[in-house]
Amino acid sequence: MARPLINVPAKAKKGEVVDIKILISHPMESGQRRDNSGQPIARDIINLLVCTYNDTEVFRAELFPAIAANPFLSFCTVATETGTLKFTWTDDHGTVDTATAPIEVT
Repeated sequence: MARPLINVPAKAKKGEVVDIKILISHPMESGQRRDNSGQPIARDIINLLVCTYNDTEVFRAELFPAIAANPFLSFCTVATETGTLKFTWTDDHGTVDTATAPIEVT
């Protein structure tokens, strides 16, 4: 299971551009390394991250084996209304994880 650290401003003014940052604790194993006995280490990466703001998609990223472990992503969106940012990511095993962060718009 990947563990996220999410940075979303608690409050914003309507129409304000806000920075959203997420760090996902994940090994992002490319499948090209070998262990101490020479056996290949199985590929294990997050391959899709989607962020929705009150159920409207505002960010989508497809990730590939070349990305570093513990990927950090940053993007901006416009604060339109009080609600929730929902982050959903899928890994190579088909595991889907989610995390949410509230935002209050005045």
